[in-house]
Amino acid sequence: MEYIEIMIVILIVFISVLVYLKSNRRTRGAFSSELFAAFLIIYFILMLGFSIIYFLMSEIGFTVLSDMSLQYGTAVDRFLRSFYFSGVTLMTVGYGDIYPIGVARFVSLVEAAVGYLLPAAFLYKLIK
Repeated sequence: MEYIEIMIVILIVFISVLVYLKSNRRTRGAFSSELFAAFLIIYFILMLGFSIIYFLMSEIGFTVLSDMSLQYGTAVDRFLRSFYFSGVTLMTVGYGDIYPIGVARFVSLVEAAVGYLLPAAFLYKLIK
C-alpha cells in the first residue's frame, strides 16, 4: 500500500511540473510576479512531494538518512526532518549534516537535478 502512495505523490509532483512548463502565458522581457509566485509554489510542491516520498520510504522500512533521524521520534518530527532534507537537496545547498543512503541516494539525485534545472526553466519562460 505504501508503494501506491509513493507513486501517487510522484505522479502529482510530475504533473505539477508539466503544468508549470506548459502554461502559455507570455511575459517577454519583464518581471512577472505571477510567474514568480508560480515558481515558488512549484518549488514548495516539489519540496513537499519529495519530503513525503522520503517519509514514506522510512515508514516502509528503508533507511533514508545517514543519521537515522527518520527512524525515531514522533511522526511530526520525522516529517519535518524529511522536509528539511528535501529543501536542502532541492535547492542543492548540501550542508553536509545529513546525507542520503541506500535507495534514497537515487531519489535525492533526481530531486537535486530538478532543483538545479528548474531555475533555468523559469528564466527561459521569463524571457521567452
